[in-house]
Amino acid sequence: MINLNLQVRRAVAQDHRQIASLIFHESNTHRHLDWRSALEWLGSQNYWVLDEHGTPAAAFACPEDPPDVAWIRLFTHRSHLPAPEAWSALWETAQSEIFARNPQAQVAAIVVKQWFQELLLSSGFELKQNIILLQRTVELPVLPYSLNGFNIRDMQIADLPIVAKIDLMAFGSFWHNTLDSLQRAFSQSVSATVAEDVSGIIGYQISTGNPFGAHLARLAVQPEAQGRGVGTALVGHLIHHMKGQSARSISVNTQADNSASLALYAKTGFVRTGEHFPVFVHTGAGVR
Repeated sequence: MINLNLQVRRAVAQDHRQIASLIFHESNTHRHLDWRSALEWLGSQNYWVLDEHGTPAAAFACPEDPPDVAWIRLFTHRSHLPAPEAWSALWETAQSEIFARNPQAQVAAIVVKQWFQELLLSSGFELKQNIILLQRTVELPVLPYSLNGFNIRDMQIADLPIVAKIDLMAFGSFWHNTLDSLQRAFSQSVSATVAEDVSGIIGYQISTGNPFGAHLARLAVQPEAQGRGVGTALVGHLIHHMKGQSARSISVNTQADNSASLALYAKTGFVRTGEHFPVFVHTGAGVR
C-alpha cells in the first residue's frame, strides 16, 4: 500500500520542468532509445505521474507507437521513494487503462539496467528476445558489392511514406517505425539512403552520428527484393561514406534471433561486442 500523500494522475504540460528534473537528477531512470526525448511525449495518452503534495515524485510513459505496442519510454522516481512502491502505483494505473482501452495492446521495454528488469519480472513481464550490439572499424576493407539492377541515392523527405511501408513489411508490427518516427530519424541522420529499381524504392538505411562515427539505426529491404544484395550494398555504401567523413567505427543493433541480419553484418565486417539488451513484453493476460 502506497503513502496516502501519493496520487497517480495524468501528466500535464505544467509537469515538464519537474519531470525534466527527475530525468536528469535521479539515478533510477529508465529511458527508451528513441527518436523523441521522454519529455517530447508529454501530452500523450499513456503518460502518468505520481504526485506528492502537488509535485511529481515519479513518472511513467508508454505511448502506443507503433499502434498496439506501448514501449515504455520513461520510468523515473525520486530517490526517497522505494522503486517498487513508485513502480507499483504507476503500473497498476497504466495497465488497467491500457488494456481496458485496447485489449490487443502489448507493453514492451528494452532493458538497460538490472534494477528495471527486476521490476518488470515482478509485474508479469516476459522475455521476448535479446538485442545485441555489433561494431566494425571503418578502416577494414569493404567487400565489393554489386548494384544488381538497382541504384543507391540519398533519401529525400518525399521518400518517407514509401520507406515507412517498406519498414512495416520488413519488420512487422512490433518493431515497425511509423512515419512520424522515420521523419524524426531522417532529421537526425548523418546518412540516409535508399535503393531503388524500376519499380521504385526497395530498401533504405538511416544512420545517426556518435563521437566515434555512426550508428546504423535502421536497415530494411522490401521482402520481394531480398536476396539481391540490396542490404549488403546499402551497408557497403554507408561504410564508404563514413570513411570519407573520417569516422572511426560504425555500430548496429539487431535481434539475437535474426539470422538474416546477423549473416549480413558478419559478411560486411561487423563483430559482436558482447553487449546485449533483453526485450520484455506484457500482453495484459489476466488483467481485469
